[in-house]
Amino acid sequence: MSAAYANTKIALDPAALQLHVAFELQSDAADPVSYHLYDADTGTVILDGPRASPGHIQFEIELPAENGRYQIWISPLQEGAGWYYERDLPFLLVEAEVAGGRARLIRTVITRRSAERRRQVLRSIGRAFVYPFLTIWRNRSLIRVMVRREVLGRYRGSFGGSFWTVMSPLLLILTYFFVFSVVMRSTFPGDPSRAGYVLYFVAGMLPWLAFSEAVGRAPTVVIDHRNFVKKLVFAVETLPFNLVAGGLVSEFFAVLVFCVILLAIRHSVPPTILWLPALVIPQVLFTAGLAWFLAALGAFLRDLGQLIGFILTIWFFISPICYPEQSWSVLPRWAVSLLAKNPICILVRGYRAVLLERHPPAFGPLWKFWILAAAVFIIGHAWFYKLRKSFADMI
Repeated sequence: MSAAYANTKIALDPAALQLHVAFELQSDAADPVSYHLYDADTGTVILDGPRASPGHIQFEIELPAENGRYQIWISPLQEGAGWYYERDLPFLLVEAEVAGGRARLIRTVITRRSAERRRQVLRSIGRAFVYPFLTIWRNRSLIRVMVRREVLGRYRGSFGGSFWTVMSPLLLILTYFFVFSVVMRSTFPGDPSRAGYVLYFVAGMLPWLAFSEAVGRAPTVVIDHRNFVKKLVFAVETLPFNLVAGGLVSEFFAVLVFCVILLAIRHSVPPTILWLPALVIPQVLFTAGLAWFLAALGAFLRDLGQLIGFILTIWFFISPICYPEQSWSVLPRWAVSLLAKNPICILVRGYRAVLLERHPPAFGPLWKFWILAAAVFIIGHAWFYKLRKSFADMI
């Protein structure tokens, strides 16, 4: 069983999205020849083409009008037994791209399935590093509109309106001050003042509130937006990131209020606040990666939406947010070492360092957190991207 392709001629009408393929097929069998039209990004078969007899073969192939990359795999086949290319025999591959209603030819090659698999693996690795950032950049207008609608929608119908984005963190801080400083008279090591505990507590809460808001809602975001998911033109991967961006907006206003309170209590804002982006960027990457992962998993496991609240409660109390790290001294050494590797612990330390202690965050844990955050970001997006084509069937 063999097949050789000769005198190959490929012509493309860019405006009509019509592809003309002509070639001579020399084969030792009389099996018919046909083609599969694939979506190159998802590997989905769009069309199983008509059969033609070996010899001089011509195919007129109409490419889909939707933007994307498409591959045509042309090969003999044995009816009921399978395609030649499935047995790793040579086949003719034509790849084209449709964008803005016009098509362009990318490549034409005689290849084997094993070679294409190797090429696809290498290409997938490259895309894994690029696609998450491209997703955000290409859909930045959509993300901005949906986040704005989400933030303003929280207070729609209230007298204060968007003013509550400032009032909410302010009232929260004042409540903490009354409970912990006035009533309980709690203190933090290194700052025995009445307001010291609240400042350290709120500084630790700043990254936690943005993180927990996005991660807590991520498992149900696909189900909650099922109408968007079933629209083929909607960028579904923006839904989890919208939660991250919304949490970041809330944190921004909370940091502003915190700085005003620092001015009122300590009469200055430390210059080390300029280190804050070094903490916020990996925080966003880490949160977005988890949000993508949980959003995809939540479309298949509906119980995850209820379970994540319990997990976040445990995560909060194993992080030194409402108590100093010195409290871990009663624990075994291995437990302290494990808790210190908690990513939220690194963020809490960093926020307190730049906002209250006037020194940069510790470099050792920070660069490790950057690497972890980047890995979670890439893997989380790849997981979501891999499963997204099944969302419509599951919801």
